[in-house]
Amino acid sequence: MGRVLLAAPRGYCAGVERAVDAVERALAEHGPPVYVRKQIVHNLHVVRDLERKGAVFVEEETEVPEGAVLVLSAHGSPPEVYRNARARGLRLVDATCPLVTKVHLEARRFAGEGRTILLIGHAGHEEVVGTTGQAPERTVLVQTVEDARTVEVPDPGNVSYLTQTTLSVDEAERIVEALRERFPGIQGPPREDICYATQNRQDAVKEVARRADVVLVIGSDNSSNSNRLAEVARDRGTPAYLVDDETEVDPAWLAGAETVGLTSGASAPERLVERMLGWLAERGFDEVEEVRLAEEHVRFSLPAGLRRLPLATR
Repeated sequence: MGRVLLAAPRGYCAGVERAVDAVERALAEHGPPVYVRKQIVHNLHVVRDLERKGAVFVEEETEVPEGAVLVLSAHGSPPEVYRNARARGLRLVDATCPLVTKVHLEARRFAGEGRTILLIGHAGHEEVVGTTGQAPERTVLVQTVEDARTVEVPDPGNVSYLTQTTLSVDEAERIVEALRERFPGIQGPPREDICYATQNRQDAVKEVARRADVVLVIGSDNSSNSNRLAEVARDRGTPAYLVDDETEVDPAWLAGAETVGLTSGASAPERLVERMLGWLAERGFDEVEEVRLAEEHVRFSLPAGLRRLPLATR
């Protein structure tokens, strides 16, 4: 008989819930098709589900027919996306997570003060692209501690830093520490940019990894916060695997294990956790203990224009 340590908090954060609801309510009001720039959130199951309901995912706003409804993803978009949408007469629903919008506002403020912005994040991630777009001429990407030790800026005495909201908390702290060594006067945001949900999920998986023989993280390959959960578990010396669902689990990973840790990224729906628990129970891991480190009560209001719509049936 084996057991499962189920991390909590896990799964949907307030920003993801808001973004998915925004697409569903836009479909309820306008009917399909509703266009979505990029993946609304980084989860394969969520995207496929919304596609079945009539959402059409596109890479760029310039692909959307003039006058159509366009939802912007939770990860944030650079300013030119809004300009292009206005030029095409698109009916825009901005589902950018409010915590990402906070980072955008900080970037504009720092740029307005003439500061060089050192943006801690991963190259090519949509959130990093959106934040860089707020002040591209003043933003320099820092991905690693080594980057922090070698980055060159035009004015070392007038530097600030911002972070992608879904980073490893521990790794981000190491990078910030390295930047402070290089630039003692560096200014950070008033409150840390890494979001509450990222912090809470990483704290929970640390505790689960400490007690488990192996950890399974439910999330998609392109989900930054899900990848970080697997990394955090591995950093504790516990094998960890990122999977979209139970069909991707190799039973060999569980060989010899008595305790399996389980969590899910901030864009993974709870139904995938329930499916995984069922799959594990069939293989003898039928005792479930929830390991809860925090309570979450954060809720974000829906984007303007959608608040009075009935919620589409999921």
